Amino acid sequence: MVYSSLMNNENITTKEQLGGFQVLEYVKDMSVTPDTSKLEYYCAKMNINKRQVLLNLNGNGYTVQAGAMQWMSGNVQSQSGVKGVGGFLGGMIKGAVTGESAVKPQYSGYGQMMLEPTYRHILLTDLAEWGGSVVLDDGLFLACDSTVNVQVTARSNVSSALLGGEGLFNTMLTGQGVAALECIVPREELIEINLQNDVMKIDGNMAVAWSNTLEFTVEKSGKSLLGSAVSGEGLVNVYRGTGKIWMCPVVPKWEGSLGVEYIFEMAGNDRHST
Repeated sequence: MVYSSLMNNENITTKEQLGGFQVLEYVKDMSVTPDTSKLEYYCAKMNINKRQVLLNLNGNGYTVQAGAMQWMSGNVQSQSGVKGVGGFLGGMIKGAVTGESAVKPQYSGYGQMMLEPTYRHILLTDLAEWGGSVVLDDGLFLACDSTVNVQVTARSNVSSALLGGEGLFNTMLTGQGVAALECIVPREELIEINLQNDVMKIDGNMAVAWSNTLEFTVEKSGKSLLGSAVSGEGLVNVYRGTGKIWMCPVVPKWEGSLGVEYIFEMAGNDRHST
């Protein structure tokens, strides 16, 4: 099978490649109307480009966020990833507590599969970089090798759930393989912190991924409530132990102008709550 105007297209570049994952980025959006052309022009100037993930299957498999598949070719089989009614109900519960889709289909075989375009930045990461286990902020998961187990982890400390802004549950990836994450911050701007039996305190929900070996709690920034109030910091998210953190330079939010909201609506990012 030959795809014309895909890999030999001057408007499409390979942003990154790791394992069977290939991140394609559009230099500029040509599918515009007179009403959207001005917006798209400035988006291209500010690195707001459409991106897609191409999955190459050579006897291997992938677990994909529900609704993310755009097209697939070759001898590719799909499974729901749900085992019986109990598995479906369990998936619904996991989806409700993590903000991810309730069901994550699995694809295997020989061929290629393209995921839906998105304006978010695609982060490819090998779980070996995280010691085989990484905890994700809500909405980051896009796809992973089938050798990676997608599960839910609960907070060991109730205070972190109630006060930390991270939620009571998070998606956790364990095993061996590569994962593709969607983030509003590009990899070049993420701050990577490596802790060696140390402590990292973050004022705000800016950590997007962290090693499962780290203990997450919420604590006062000062030794007392009065000291915290005087400093103006109040409560901070604390990561303690040995491991790695990916941190945004600013608090990640999707709120913005109507134009930006329109772009994200076009990108089909509502699949995260499917």
